[in-house]
Amino acid sequence: METMKPRLSVNINKPALLRNSRGSNLPNLSIIAKDLERFGAEGITVHPRPDERHIKYQDCHDLKPIVTTEFNIEGYPNERFLNLIKEVKPEQCTLVPDPPGVLTSNDGWDTIANKDFLKEIIDQLHSYGCRVSLFIDPIEERLHAAKEIGAERIEFYTGPYAEQYANGREDAIAPFAKAAEICNKIDLGINAGHDLNLDNLKYFKENIPNLLEVSIGHAIFCDAIYLGLENTVQMYKRLLI
Repeated sequence: METMKPRLSVNINKPALLRNSRGSNLPNLSIIAKDLERFGAEGITVHPRPDERHIKYQDCHDLKPIVTTEFNIEGYPNERFLNLIKEVKPEQCTLVPDPPGVLTSNDGWDTIANKDFLKEIIDQLHSYGCRVSLFIDPIEERLHAAKEIGAERIEFYTGPYAEQYANGREDAIAPFAKAAEICNKIDLGINAGHDLNLDNLKYFKENIPNLLEVSIGHAIFCDAIYLGLENTVQMYKRLLI
């Protein structure tokens, strides 16, 4: 099992959405990616969707030679997405079960019902040299299935944790802590993402042993409006120590 301080991978979909709203190249994603790494980000995440409403497929090609830490591309594995991964070859590919038209990723893979489909996709991605992570809920049977079909990591969908945090953080973290124990026993790496923020990140990290990576975008850019981007990245990193 890998052991290290959790890496902070910054999802840059939000500045891409801002750029697209004016049909220009401001803000410039290549500059943002370089600056985020300079400010301390240890990875860059993008999630191109079929309608390209924020990250465009061309952005992935443009960012590949720019990112010097770790490039993580998320998405639903349709033919176009898989061709993108084959061409760009990011260090990590995170498979997300979001069909076209959804606003944001809000559910994890049922790795049992989709076992054959996902195994074929994972084998294909491995042939491109990518580490594979599956966006997933903290359900024991699905974790075991993820391991069986060849995923190196899972990414916990932490939306429910964030939603319940204010009403009782012990209850909110309990299913994830239990699931993390299972992952550690079966040598399945742990990533996490969705609605993690300055309020709830530290507690999540403290209760998830061997957490390897968190992918955060929306909250970072919301905080950066008031706190500045460099300061915000450093604040998030301090919570992961």
